Amino acid sequence: MVTMKRNTWQREAVRDALTQSEGFVSAQSLHSALRDAGSSIGLATVYRALGDLAGAGDADSLQQDGESLFRACTPDSHHHHLICRECGTTVEIKADAVEQWAKSVAAEHGFTDPHHIVDVFGLCRACSST
Repeated sequence: MVTMKRNTWQREAVRDALTQSEGFVSAQSLHSALRDAGSSIGLATVYRALGDLAGAGDADSLQQDGESLFRACTPDSHHHHLICRECGTTVEIKADAVEQWAKSVAAEHGFTDPHHIVDVFGLCRACSST
């Protein structure tokens, strides 16, 4: 049974701020942006809302240097990311070869219904030229 979270003004504020952010952001930086814009939303509420958005598939999350980072994503689409290690620029990509590989490796070992997350880190064109 799926439990639906009710939309609150806080969750919508976090969703809007995340959508306006470039690349992956931490809860702390998103909270700072919200506070700078005059919001009274608390940091714990930002963490909770980001977790809910990620759980619902409305945000991507990853761990970098021990910190959870979040990014608004295209809902209901399986995709992967190219992420710049320097500036955080992120590109959503399709990777059909990865999909086939995951299914093949899973089947080879007797697994069914494989799920996976693939994030590729590198330097974007702008950061490579500096």
